[in-house]
Amino acid sequence: MTTPWLSSLETTGPQQGFELAIKLSQMGVKYTQPSDEIRDKLRSTYAENANSLTAASHVIAINFATVAAANRYWMAGK
Repeated sequence: MTTPWLSSLETTGPQQGFELAIKLSQMGVKYTQPSDEIRDKLRSTYAENANSLTAASHVIAINFATVAAANRYWMAGK
């Protein structure tokens, strides 16, 4: 991928931070497997697999922790 898409980890609050964490997770998959066709083919395999969904949730949680830390837990109460 050559087009920059992430300009900052700063967000206005936890909801936007969680959405950024999801985006980070999605982009990680795209970087790992750049083929849309292959990702679409594999989606049905993991979409109904509890272990795969749990693993995806774990990756999102790690990214959310990273975003929260970058935002100092949303400015520590402002």
